[in-house]
Amino acid sequence: MSDFDLLIVGGGINGAAIAREAALNGLRVLLVEKNDLASATSSASTKLIHGGLRYLEYYEFKLVREALIERERLLKAAPHLIYPMEFVLPHRNTLRPKWMIRAGLFLYDHIGGRMSLPKSRGIKGGSYLAPLKEVTDGFVYSDAWVDDSRLVVLNARDAADNGADIATRTELLSARRDGGLWRAHLSDEREVTARALVNAAGPWVAEIAQRLGVNSKAGARLIRGSHLIVPKLFEGAHAYILQQPDRRIVFAIPYQGHTLVGTTDVPVESPAEAPISAEETDYLLAAVNRYFAKQTAQDDVISTYAGIRSLYDDGASEARQVTRDYVLELDEAGPPLLSVFGGKITTARHLGEVAVAKLGRPLGLDPLSVTKARIFPGGEMDGFADFLAKVRARWPWLGDERSYRMSRAYGSMLEAMIGDRGDLGEEFGAGLGAVEVDWLVEREWARTVEDILWRRTKLGLTSEVDEARLQHYLRK
Repeated sequence: MSDFDLLIVGGGINGAAIAREAALNGLRVLLVEKNDLASATSSASTKLIHGGLRYLEYYEFKLVREALIERERLLKAAPHLIYPMEFVLPHRNTLRPKWMIRAGLFLYDHIGGRMSLPKSRGIKGGSYLAPLKEVTDGFVYSDAWVDDSRLVVLNARDAADNGADIATRTELLSARRDGGLWRAHLSDEREVTARALVNAAGPWVAEIAQRLGVNSKAGARLIRGSHLIVPKLFEGAHAYILQQPDRRIVFAIPYQGHTLVGTTDVPVESPAEAPISAEETDYLLAAVNRYFAKQTAQDDVISTYAGIRSLYDDGASEARQVTRDYVLELDEAGPPLLSVFGGKITTARHLGEVAVAKLGRPLGLDPLSVTKARIFPGGEMDGFADFLAKVRARWPWLGDERSYRMSRAYGSMLEAMIGDRGDLGEEFGAGLGAVEVDWLVEREWARTVEDILWRRTKLGLTSEVDEARLQHYLRK
């Protein structure tokens, strides 16, 4: 008898989504993550739930269709965390002809089947184009926004609520096949056995494979994606998708009262090469200054973040052309090993479903598709606007800004968090109180100041919080 049916290595979006799907199918699951949940790539995305308009240019029709179908599911499954956003695509004929963009948008509107978001349309002048220079027309289409690291946490929370063991700050030191089971040694001094192992370590997938003593047929390419947060470049809740002379695109997205700019595609050799480079900062500043009347300099940058995307190596010559689709490699030379290459936040739920289906036969399981219509924790509401109004009526002392932030982050879980309290206890700045911190520690695996400020709340990116006082509180 094994300790677990499934040992998952990696606490990013892929590992957490697989854990959720597996736990809901009744498997005994242990997920180990050497740092914090979403501590690498999955907290450093452009924070979009999207089909990937630009992928159509590389004939990734299957990926775009799947992603658009998942976008529709996720909008319903987490209405607090994921919400629609309009994207303005300014037109400059020197980059791509208008007919090509119009054809791409038509396909984008229809390839995923019936969608709830508005269809694309052309625009001339008006408020959408007013912040831009030398642009007289363009297009508007719809996608969705997500708090990336919180989506990881919600996957893990749902998995844990259904029996999964989520072990953060726990590293897989070694594992070997032994008598039909995987025997694994963990950094918390446990030795555990599992009927199958999943390598969902993202940028470390090759390192884990080496640690397991297996040779993978598939390979990964490591690509750094970097972002800037700069002072607000435009008014409104819409975003911009800006075509660049090198045929890449850069997003400018409203974020916490500022503008988020990203991303880059820089090949790297190691996951350690995560920090943004000076060249990337210059590139992103040039990208927005090329379009916006309001110019931005290096001294204006409020914050930066970057992450290493582990993409399936399909042999593409340029980083921007490497597929964003995922490949799951099943090794059955003994107890099964499933290795995950590539993937993106939008398609992680589907990846989890496919992963558990692949493991079904060797584990003697006939898995059900249990997450297609499942609501994430906190998503139980009829609509976000009505929910927010109820939150403000229930706890008026939260104030408009904090009630909005916390409603987006926790949704219907706020009742369990706040209840009949009249305040959030000790304040640490930026509306962060002890009650929220306690919730993050007790329910969401937060352990450090960095976990709380850079992943669970993202307040560290744009707000002033008394980190020393928060550190002292966490040590109590």
